Amino acid sequence: MSVPSLKTLLCAVTVFITPFAFASEENPSPEQRISVAGSQASIAGPEQLFTGAARIDPLFPGTNAINASGAYVTFEPGARSAWHTHPRGQHIIVTQGVGLTQEWGKPIQQIKAGDVVWCPPGVKHWHGAAKKTAMTHLVVTGQDEEGKNVSWMEKVSDEQYHSH
Repeated sequence: MSVPSLKTLLCAVTVFITPFAFASEENPSPEQRISVAGSQASIAGPEQLFTGAARIDPLFPGTNAINASGAYVTFEPGARSAWHTHPRGQHIIVTQGVGLTQEWGKPIQQIKAGDVVWCPPGVKHWHGAAKKTAMTHLVVTGQDEEGKNVSWMEKVSDEQYHSH
């Protein structure tokens, strides 16, 4: 994919998710609020940012009170994210299945249901399903002052993915 088309895609994805990523409460309510399960549409992981089938189920946007967003992400067997970083870090809680994660320059690590991964700010990494097993994780991702929560990079090659 050429750099101009990747930039165009990233702009389109940013415009698409902006209402979710930048949502904040102008006048926060002092009472609990329940977000009904399934009330937000699932988003297919864009093929330019994911290899294989991935689905994102948004749970909550960042707010003035808590500057982090949350979502479930489900990866079918062999699916994975592209390399990326987070400006304020990310917690990954594996809820189902078996997955893989890798920091740039380090070996791939297996993660499974119940495991919790902390990815510090600015650490280049990827995560996804194992080769033969799907994986779902809950992510809680910090946002910077502009509401940005991720910087996408190149896709994980098949050679990188199969290197473990």
